[in-house]
Amino acid sequence: MTEDVVAVAHRVPPFVLVSGPEGILAERALAQTLDDLRVTSPDLEVIRVYAASYQPGELVLHTSPSLFGGAKCVVVHDLDEAPDELQADVLAVLAAPAEPDLTLVVMHKSGQRGKKVLDALRGAGARVLDAPAVKTDRDKTDFATHEFRRARRKATPEAVHALVEAVGKDVRELAAACQQLVDDTTGVIDEQVVLTYHGGKVEATGFRVADAALAGDPGEALRLLRHAIAVGVDPVPIVAVLAQQVRQLIKVGSAGRGRPADIARDVGMAPWQVDRAKRTLSGWTAEGLATSLQALAAADAEVKGGGRDPVYAVERAVLTITAQHGRHREG
Repeated sequence: MTEDVVAVAHRVPPFVLVSGPEGILAERALAQTLDDLRVTSPDLEVIRVYAASYQPGELVLHTSPSLFGGAKCVVVHDLDEAPDELQADVLAVLAAPAEPDLTLVVMHKSGQRGKKVLDALRGAGARVLDAPAVKTDRDKTDFATHEFRRARRKATPEAVHALVEAVGKDVRELAAACQQLVDDTTGVIDEQVVLTYHGGKVEATGFRVADAALAGDPGEALRLLRHAIAVGVDPVPIVAVLAQQVRQLIKVGSAGRGRPADIARDVGMAPWQVDRAKRTLSGWTAEGLATSLQALAAADAEVKGGGRDPVYAVERAVLTITAQHGRHREG
């Protein structure tokens, strides 16, 4: 590839909008934009303007031509929190003739504040880079899968599922966990590799307790629970994971027949979670799930200070759940 072709491939327009609430995706979009600018301007000057501390006229000053020349990128952070003065100054920059060596990048998380500026940016032909929220387990599964693909590493679906269960609460932690596995391992990343690195996490522990309880295995569920408590895991997140799993069974059970992908989209779950829930549901009735959820609500109140013995409260909830499994087959 010639230098001219490289320059065209990395050419950034005068205005860039990074839109969306997911911080790590927004930061990556900004970092990629700066890298692209440095392809042709290695000495790029980067100036950051923050909504919370903005002074009127500051942006106009920073975007004015420099006496010393050179490429410049001005980044406006948190437009969604911007005072009227900052919004007016961004509009003024957009309305002025474009400076040949200036790039303006505007970061906007969400909401209606700054909408006039967003419309003006789009009208001026700004490049729009999306940073959508990664909220549901399906979103997190897609995110982790893409992380491994970006690193050109193969990870089995079971490994991705185990990783989301272990560290999926926080997207940054999930990204860091993916990177750790890429850096520290070789070959195919499978479920056993993930459990080696993250099997001790609270979420992973809670899921194993939940799997045993929802399978109707009181001995294994109590063994896992007591081991978790012995190594210092707090009962509160274990109850939360149990309740989450029961609610997922209720959602999938109420969704009726259909392809896992369609049900997953409707209930905000990943397709593999729907498959797992369908397999687990064979041992459950709606009444049994309702009873289990009530038991977990009571346990939740007790482990958060409403009872004298949080561990006993969780054990009692686990035994209630296992007792409900398969009850519809009796008689």
